Amino acid sequence: MYKIRTSRTKQAKKEYLLARAGACSLLLQRSSCDCSRSSLLLQSPENVSISSSHISEMEEMDSGEKRLNELGYKQELRREMTLFKTLAISVSTVTLFTGITPLYGSSLLYAGPASLVWGWVVVSFFTWFVGIAMAEICSSFPTTGSLYFWAAHLAGPLWGPFASWCCAWLETIGLIAGIGTQAYAGSQTLQIIILLCTGTNKGGGYFAPRGVFLAMYIGLTVIWAILNTFALQVIAIIDIISIWWQITGGVIIVIMLPLVAPSTQPASYVFGHFEMAPDSTGIRSKAYAVILAFIVSQYSLYGYDAAAHLTEETKGADKNGPIAILSSIGIISVFGWAYILTLTFSIQKFDYLFDVNNETAGSFVPAQILYDAFHGRYNNSIGAIILLFVIWGSFFFGGLSITTSAARVVYALSRDQGVPFSSLWRKIHPKHKVPSNAVWLCAAICILIGLPILKVNVVFTAITSICTVGWVGGYSIPIFARMVMAEKNFNPGPFYLGRASRPICLVAFLWICYTCSVFLLPTSYPIKFDTFNYAPIGLGICLTTILLWWILDARKWFKGPVRNINGQSEKV
Repeated sequence: MYKIRTSRTKQAKKEYLLARAGACSLLLQRSSCDCSRSSLLLQSPENVSISSSHISEMEEMDSGEKRLNELGYKQELRREMTLFKTLAISVSTVTLFTGITPLYGSSLLYAGPASLVWGWVVVSFFTWFVGIAMAEICSSFPTTGSLYFWAAHLAGPLWGPFASWCCAWLETIGLIAGIGTQAYAGSQTLQIIILLCTGTNKGGGYFAPRGVFLAMYIGLTVIWAILNTFALQVIAIIDIISIWWQITGGVIIVIMLPLVAPSTQPASYVFGHFEMAPDSTGIRSKAYAVILAFIVSQYSLYGYDAAAHLTEETKGADKNGPIAILSSIGIISVFGWAYILTLTFSIQKFDYLFDVNNETAGSFVPAQILYDAFHGRYNNSIGAIILLFVIWGSFFFGGLSITTSAARVVYALSRDQGVPFSSLWRKIHPKHKVPSNAVWLCAAICILIGLPILKVNVVFTAITSICTVGWVGGYSIPIFARMVMAEKNFNPGPFYLGRASRPICLVAFLWICYTCSVFLLPTSYPIKFDTFNYAPIGLGICLTTILLWWILDARKWFKGPVRNINGQSEKV
C-alpha cells in the first residue's frame, strides 16, 4: 500500500547540509542545546567552513526536527515523546469508552441492536481511508499545526492562505468543543456513580442537579488545564497509564460483563434485530433511523490526528506520526466493536433501559446495563460502580489529551498570527516549555459553552455535533487539497501511497462530507425548543463570522503558516 523511501547516505547528507548552509546563510540550532552553545552563522558560500563535529551534530539531528527546519520552523517545544507516548495520547483522544458510552443509548433506541453493531463495522471501514490519507500527509509535514499547515502547503500559494484559515478554525472549534464533550460525559458518569453509591434512583439516591452538574463540568476542565500547564512530563506518564487503563479496563468489561449478566441475548438478536421507537424519537422512517443509529460510531472514530499535533514533540515524527495515527484506528476499531457487542449481549430488558423510573433515572443506558447485570447476579451494585469508575477514568484521560491537542492548534495558529491577540496566545511558558496561555484560552471557552447546562437539556447533542463537524470537517480540507494537487508538487515522507493516494483521498473526502451532514440533522421529532439540534445555528454563526472576517480583513494580512527560523516572518 505504501513505499518506504530510502534515506540518504552519510556523504550525501554532508553535501546536502553544506549546500543548504551556503545557499541559505541559515542559523542552525538545536532546541535541546542551551543558549550558551555557539551557533554557526554562514555569511557566504566562499567562507563556508564546517567542522566534522558540526556535521556530526547535524547528522544526528532528529529526522522530525530536520524536516521541521526544512519547512521553515525552528524547534521550540521539547522533543521528548516516544512512539509509545504519542500513541498513548492519540488512543486517549479517540478513547475506547468516551465516544460509545454517552451515545450508545440513543443509537440503540433509534433502530435497535443490529444497526448499532453493524454500523460500527461500516464506519470503521471508511475511517481507515481517512486515516491512511492523513498518515501520508503527516509523514511529509510533521508540524504541530498539522491539518492547518497541511492545508496551506497542499493548496498552493493562491488558495493556501484561505485553505489554512478555514482548516485552522474548523479544527479549533472542533477541538475546544471536544473538551466540552469529555467534560459533559465525564460529569454524567460521575453523576450516575454518585447516584448508585447513595441508593439509586428508586432508593432515594442523590441525583446531582444542574448546578452541581455544571460545577463538575467546570472542575474537570480546570484540572485538565492545570495539568497541561505545569505537568507535561506527568501528562506523558498519565497517557501511558491511560492506554493501559483503557485496554485493561476494556478487556475486563468485555470478558466480565457477559459472564456476570444473569442472561445474555442470543446472537440473532444482537446481529439481526431491528427495532424502532417512534413513540420516543418521533422518527418513523427506517432509513433515517439507521442513519442516526450510526452516529455513535461516527462520533467515536475520530481524534486520531492527535498524534499529528504532537509531531514537534515526538522523536522521529515523520515515521512515528503516521504509525501512531494508524495504530490508534486499529486499536479502537477492534476494542470499540468488542465493547458494543458486550453491552448489547448483556441487555436484560430493552424497554426498561429507557424507563425514567429505573435505577439510573433512564439517563444513562450503559450504566443501567451494568447495574442490571451485577445487581441481578449479586444483589448489589458494587461491581457496576467499579466499572463505571473505569469508564469515568477514560473520560478523564480523553479530556486531558484533547486539551493538549487543542492548545497546540491554538498555539500554532497564534504563531502564524491567525488569532486575535496572537502575541499573547503563542507565548511559551519559560520553565515548562508549553503554550500555557493557549491552554487556558481553550479551557475558558469550553467553560462558556457549558453554561447553558443550567437551562437547556440538549447541550450535549449540540456540543457533540459542533465537535464532530468542526473536528472531522477540518480533515477534509488537506485531504481534498492532496487529492487535486499535481503529484510532482508533493514532497513525500517515509510513508507514501504513490498511485493509491488519489482514490484513497476521494473516498475519505466523500465520507467526511457525509459524516458532517449527518450531525446537522434533527435527532428527534417533532422539533421543539427542548429537542432542537442547535449545532447548525451555532456552527452557522461561527463559520459566517470567520468567513466575513476573512473577506473584510484577514485576507489582506493572513498568509498562512509563517517561518520562524532566524526570526523571519516568511510565508511558507
